[in-house]
Amino acid sequence: MKKKVIEFDNFSFQYKAQAKPTLQDINLTIYEGEKVLIVGPSGSGKSTLTNCINGLVPFHYQGTISGSLKIMGKEAKTMNIAEISKYCGTVLQDPDSQFIGLTVAEDIAFKLENDCVLQEEMIDKVKKVSGIVGMDAFLEAAPQRLSGGQKQRVTLAGVMVDDVDILLFDEPLANLDPATGKSAMELIDDLQKKSNKTIIIIEHRLEDVLHSDIDRIIVVNDGGIIADMSPDELLATNILKQCGIREPLYITALKYAGCTITPDIKPSNLNSINLENCIEKLKEWYGKSKAVEEKYEDNTLLELENLTFSYNGKKDILRDVSFKIKQGEMVSIVGRNGAGKSTISKLICGLYKPSTGKILFEGRDIFDDTIKERSAYIGMVMQNPNQMISKVMIFDEVAFGLRANGVKEEEIKERVHKALQVCGLYEFRNWPISALSFGQKKRVTIASILVMNPKLILLDEPTAGQDFKHYTEIMEFLVELNKKGITIVMITHDMHLMLEYTKHAIVLSEGCKLADDTSVNVITNEEIIEAANLKKTSIFELALKTELKEPREFVRRFITYDREERKI
Repeated sequence: MKKKVIEFDNFSFQYKAQAKPTLQDINLTIYEGEKVLIVGPSGSGKSTLTNCINGLVPFHYQGTISGSLKIMGKEAKTMNIAEISKYCGTVLQDPDSQFIGLTVAEDIAFKLENDCVLQEEMIDKVKKVSGIVGMDAFLEAAPQRLSGGQKQRVTLAGVMVDDVDILLFDEPLANLDPATGKSAMELIDDLQKKSNKTIIIIEHRLEDVLHSDIDRIIVVNDGGIIADMSPDELLATNILKQCGIREPLYITALKYAGCTITPDIKPSNLNSINLENCIEKLKEWYGKSKAVEEKYEDNTLLELENLTFSYNGKKDILRDVSFKIKQGEMVSIVGRNGAGKSTISKLICGLYKPSTGKILFEGRDIFDDTIKERSAYIGMVMQNPNQMISKVMIFDEVAFGLRANGVKEEEIKERVHKALQVCGLYEFRNWPISALSFGQKKRVTIASILVMNPKLILLDEPTAGQDFKHYTEIMEFLVELNKKGITIVMITHDMHLMLEYTKHAIVLSEGCKLADDTSVNVITNEEIIEAANLKKTSIFELALKTELKEPREFVRRFITYDREERKI
């Protein structure tokens, strides 16, 4: 009989500042060696559930507890957070909040130093685990200077270096490029199989997590557990859709074609799914569907001419990059972690000056424009919200730019409330920002830029950490802005976001422009996918698996049909 490592028994928790419990009557047992995925919409209670496991509740987030929670057979409320950390290691969603060391090596070694591990043994362990996560070449680098994906890998190594029984991953894929995310899931899977550790994953990107085997999926909504079943069983229900959680895209395509999804066809993995009774239905659906081409104005809004940039004057981060973005476009910039995507956005906003080359806006060289001058026509939403937030209260943060520009308070209130409603934050308008989750903070920063109505908006991973409902709300608002003539440029790792919302995609690799094409052509080109660390969409893989004559066109038609079905 398997050993129980986590036991919730009629467990409830209410935050000190809230009027009702966030978790209500939780009954859940997780066993040794299991790999469990916890999903749910934002605000459902899933993060609170995991914070109870790792001790952040109640030692960091205070509140009232009733019922029982046992970790490795011990009552959690009788333990302190240091004792719990001996059993449970956590990789947080926001890697910056987890860094301690001045270098990558120091940060990975931090727990070993606390445990007085001998230096020789410590060095060996750090080298081994950094090699596993692909960060062995960055051991002397400062963690804060790394890309978002590289930071995530460092925090993963910092947890793996300690021999805990439970590994808890809070959105491990949020900052990773698609191929690295795939490797991360394989790494977690390999770690679990070799060590028999208990793995708990919280993640919105359900399809990417299912790349590797998962024992159970726990669906949390409104503070309770509404489903606890195998992936095959869950995908045969409508529970995910009812909770506003995006199901795997190939499952959506099969449903559009009229296929029946049952557990016995093994729907949780596209490589092993039985499509025998679906092929003809897919071909029939493909024959009836159609794609719609979008048109944009011919005038160029933003142009980069032979742009080269180096932070230290030695190694070029960007080399001879040129592209044009037309007025009214929605464009994706994609590529592997560290390819130079975020650097381009900072150059456009004026945070850095190019080493050589030009940046033209409406045909004018903006080299001499200050950051403040550029902010009048270019808005930027950074990947990490903590790097943008400067106010204590949500309303004040969103109103900051308007007040700095002398807008009257009546108009400020109207515009701020509208932006907060669109970003799903209106009910929190009088809250302190410190009370928000990472994903909610992200929405605050988006609202603070959207409220300014710039001509061009740059968004670095706009939907990272967002559930499907808020993902759709944010993107729909961006679409509405785009229809009014505002040009949108998104740096993203979400290949479906690229396909769904942007016709035009620019691909970077090793600081160079690898491709400048339609999104469909990019994501169906295997050479580009491999070179840029992207990932084939499961819609394309479904088309190949069912031997459709024009798999690229199948992807295009699915995107059009899906947008119409969801009334995008």
